Amino acid sequence: MKLSSLTGSTLALAAVLALAACKPIEEGSTSASAADAPEVASTPGIEGIEGLDTAQEQAGYVIGLELGGTLVPVREEVDLDAMMEGIKDSIAGREPKVDEQQFMQIMQSLGERMDAARAEAGARAAEEGAAFLAENAQREEVQVTESGLQYEVLEEGDGDRPGPTDRVRVHYEGSLLDGNVFDSSRERGQPAEFTLDQVVPGWQEGVQLMSRGSRYRLWIPSELGYGEQGTVGGPIGPNATLVFDVELIDFEPAQ
Repeated sequence: MKLSSLTGSTLALAAVLALAACKPIEEGSTSASAADAPEVASTPGIEGIEGLDTAQEQAGYVIGLELGGTLVPVREEVDLDAMMEGIKDSIAGREPKVDEQQFMQIMQSLGERMDAARAEAGARAAEEGAAFLAENAQREEVQVTESGLQYEVLEEGDGDRPGPTDRVRVHYEGSLLDGNVFDSSRERGQPAEFTLDQVVPGWQEGVQLMSRGSRYRLWIPSELGYGEQGTVGGPIGPNATLVFDVELIDFEPAQ
């Protein structure tokens, strides 16, 4: 549920850099030599960032962060030194080391390896999730709904419960079955606010069971979460079972 703080234009620029790092120059196009590459400007940047004094250094670093984030799913398939060489060759206008056919073959091979790895990870996650939920359902304190959502009441509040389109104010922490936390409003120090119809089905159902002041732990099967896709490029893999600790602070009826 956490959104990137960078703008769409920055994301687009990062994507352009990623493509430029790989795609060869079309035959017949004009390419500049490395010596013809323009010098980087030097404008004072934000003070207090160690090792990044100029605005250009800072811009390069944050674009690198965003580009690196998009490469997380393929980090085991990409040699960073070779990637940087491709970026530098493309920016400098040097002749690429691969032709168009080789480029397509390499990208197709990468895609096939990634698809196979994702399918394997998804099958493993589905099996592990089913086994965990079957065992967890046997615990006395765990309730199981008709949909398969599991929950435990950590602290019960009182009063009304939110409806499916109400706006809720919550603190939450989301983790995977291995305990890795992928999102936490408490770490950010700010409760989250959203309407219930904006979130995954497991959240919609679970929070509607809660009254103000309640704290529940939700175990959300993948089919009530992010399903076979997971969060592409994000921390939630295919068929992942999710664990959420949720505190319902308040809610407002839908307008």
